[in-house]
Amino acid sequence: MSDKVLMELTEAHLETGLRGVPVGYCTTSSVDPEKGLHYINRPIGELAEKDPEEVIFLLLDKRFPDEEELRRFKKELLANASVPEAVIDSMRVLPKDGHPMKWLVHGLNTLGMSCSGDYSKDALHLIAKIPTIVAAIYRIRSGWGDPIEPNPELGYMENFVHMLGVPDISDEDKKRLTHLMRVFDVLHFDHGGGNLSAFTGKAVASGLADLYESIIGAMCSLAGPRHGKANQECLKFIEECIDSVGGEVSEDTVQSMVRNRLKNKKLIFGFGHAVLRVEDPRATVFCALGDQICPDDKNFHMVQALRKVVPDILKENPKISCPYPNVDLGSGTLLHACGLQDPDYYTVLFGMSRIVGIAIQILYERNAARGGKGLPIIRPKYLYSEKGSA
Repeated sequence: MSDKVLMELTEAHLETGLRGVPVGYCTTSSVDPEKGLHYINRPIGELAEKDPEEVIFLLLDKRFPDEEELRRFKKELLANASVPEAVIDSMRVLPKDGHPMKWLVHGLNTLGMSCSGDYSKDALHLIAKIPTIVAAIYRIRSGWGDPIEPNPELGYMENFVHMLGVPDISDEDKKRLTHLMRVFDVLHFDHGGGNLSAFTGKAVASGLADLYESIIGAMCSLAGPRHGKANQECLKFIEECIDSVGGEVSEDTVQSMVRNRLKNKKLIFGFGHAVLRVEDPRATVFCALGDQICPDDKNFHMVQALRKVVPDILKENPKISCPYPNVDLGSGTLLHACGLQDPDYYTVLFGMSRIVGIAIQILYERNAARGGKGLPIIRPKYLYSEKGSA
């Protein structure tokens, strides 16, 4: 073990959200402050345009598949993509005003009632089925019609867009949405072992809860505005910014607007990161993709303007350790531009992707860690305090 990950715990580390406290190993991904997110030591920017199935295989097997292995893996995912009708029927009676993340938790819970209890088998089946579940949530909750069956001839995200069946979408817009979802999926698969949703899922699994119960805990963690809902909040922020400048998006108007927001103690969304000290490479990928698929979108113009002016403004505050864009700055804007215009669903799309990485991390901690014994139950120590009531 490298000395740089060892530390002496002091009282200063208490009540800090375990920031920087090493607790284990992550065998799928890492986040370097200067280099950003890597999957199995590969920079995320180099993986963004690959087939999602190829990257899932990489996370599972720690290597890329050859052509025949990839063909078989795609076939296996497609063979397990269908969801029992009882799960779909149970969604039909859910309150339409319930947040889509609550629908996702319900879908996972219902699907998990027939899980095998074998972490490896259940992980693969869940990865195969989660696009089907999310597409069904969209169609039933939004009143788009009955869920659409998976097409065995299509790829992982191509199938998802097919099952969404977005009403009145043109062939060109469907093509743009498919391109976006392929990239979106890969960029959100994993993000180290210590983010809240991954840590929660693994903590639940440490009590030997099954994979579905563990993923439900992870998705409840993801649902909060400090984690997965940030992309939803960021689109609202972008639209507020456009209203604030009266639609006149220029460096001068945006700089004045940002300074005014800061002066009035309003938040600037889409910037900063707990680990990174550079622009999030995922934000870089999204901005480059936006130039391809929605260069004339007004929200995207605001994203680009904010990306250009905000970092220099935030650098004026010495307390801000990372003034650069994060993944949430552009993701919601691109989803909106490609036809998915209800931001309430954006966290579910994030969850659809992140389930892949969390499930694979759980496989390591339950089946391979400590020479195959698996990790012990999570049980940190808390010190009694008389500091007062909440």
